[in-house]
Amino acid sequence: MRTAYRVETVRTAEEELMAQLPEGALMQRAAAGLAAACAGLLGRVYGARVVLLIGSGANGGDALYAGARLARRGAGVSAVLLAPDRTHPGGLTALTGAGGRIADDPFEVLASADLVLDGITGIGGSGGLRPDAVPVARAARGSNAVVVAVDLPSGVEADSGEVRGEALRADATIAFGAYKPGLLIDPAREYAGTVRLVDIGLEPHLPSVPEIAALQHEDVALLLPEPVGESDKYRRGVVGIAAGSARYPGAAVLAVAGALRGGAGAVRYVGHAGEAVIARFPETLVHAGPPAKAGRVQAWVVGPGLGDETGAVAEILASDVPVLVDADGLRPLDASAVRRRSAPTLLTPHAGEAAALLGVDRAEVEAARLASVRELASRYGATVLLKGSTTLVAAPDGALPVRANPMGTPWLATAGSGDVLAGLTGSLLAAGLGAYDAGSVAAYLHGLAARHASAKGVPITSYEVGEALPGAWRDVQDVRDAWDVRDVRGG
Repeated sequence: MRTAYRVETVRTAEEELMAQLPEGALMQRAAAGLAAACAGLLGRVYGARVVLLIGSGANGGDALYAGARLARRGAGVSAVLLAPDRTHPGGLTALTGAGGRIADDPFEVLASADLVLDGITGIGGSGGLRPDAVPVARAARGSNAVVVAVDLPSGVEADSGEVRGEALRADATIAFGAYKPGLLIDPAREYAGTVRLVDIGLEPHLPSVPEIAALQHEDVALLLPEPVGESDKYRRGVVGIAAGSARYPGAAVLAVAGALRGGAGAVRYVGHAGEAVIARFPETLVHAGPPAKAGRVQAWVVGPGLGDETGAVAEILASDVPVLVDADGLRPLDASAVRRRSAPTLLTPHAGEAAALLGVDRAEVEAARLASVRELASRYGATVLLKGSTTLVAAPDGALPVRANPMGTPWLATAGSGDVLAGLTGSLLAAGLGAYDAGSVAAYLHGLAARHASAKGVPITSYEVGEALPGAWRDVQDVRDAWDVRDVRGG
């Protein structure tokens, strides 16, 4: 699992570690890891042209010490000093002592650079790049060089993932000791490129609960429900789906597809698209409604494709089983009704729906995704899965880290993909996963399925994403089969 921590937390950990080390040792660890990563990107260090963009403070010091190491290996290293009076003195001495030089004309050296190290602001920066740094950053991005960010791309917000001004987009980011939230959350994540973590010994000094967590295959494998010999449809989970309308019957079909391909023992469908559902999935248990008379279910999904026919939302919220509310079901949502529920509730809005629930502009949600998902979870007393380029899952009490889904792909930006996700997530709720885990696992599998379906780089449909879910499940299952999960769990 990838874990990210706020700047204040990271700095406290660094202070504790530095108290145990000789002076300057921690910066040298970071610089060594940074130089090694850059050498790997260059392939051949001797004769390579490296430009360091140096701001004030420790971030610039890391870049200068890394540049000195590259210079000693034969690279031609030039430093562009954007804050000459506040440049890290030890790092600058090390660079010039190793044969590096201070650039007279930043644009000249950038035009011929093979690699640029972005050490302008780092994790302490806020509000975008300063005006004097913008032309240099643009020249770096416009060059043919590989741009490597030192710990964090300059101009992005480390704690929130927001980008409030101009920022330097990196091809790769070398993070020290711990990921920062901005490396896992858009829009900042888009500026980070490929992220590599360098271990500098911080882990023992970091708290057990991070700010952000991103699941990986092994984590999902531990959470996946698995049928046993005595399983029946109820043990596997029966999910009720109230979706679709005369105008949007396809939403019902896609939600049912997500639930069945996601491992549901059975699906009970209530709505106006019964014929379309049965035609594609004859195993579905179709009922004319109302939901309360559809039969026993262990979770409900309500909302996809309902249009204006949202009367089922209030009735389903009054049930005593976990409920997922999506799409049109979010429009009439009563926060007090959600907060009164004794069973878990999972809301799955995209940015536009989240903006309507919060009473703000969509752009505000897209710019501050982390703050938005937390506010929604707190205001509605529900787990919230905020869909988007980075899907985020937040628990209502704020005690758990927000989970960021690393498996998203632009191929999911197609009509109906949210309906498949809703059905998939409902199947996991019905199987017994809590709302926080069900949302996290479903987002992961959904993204992995889309990657399967678009493996050849061709456009895909939402239905194809649903059809690819067994392959995604199998990928994660293969990880679980490779080792004894009981050993991992300590059982």
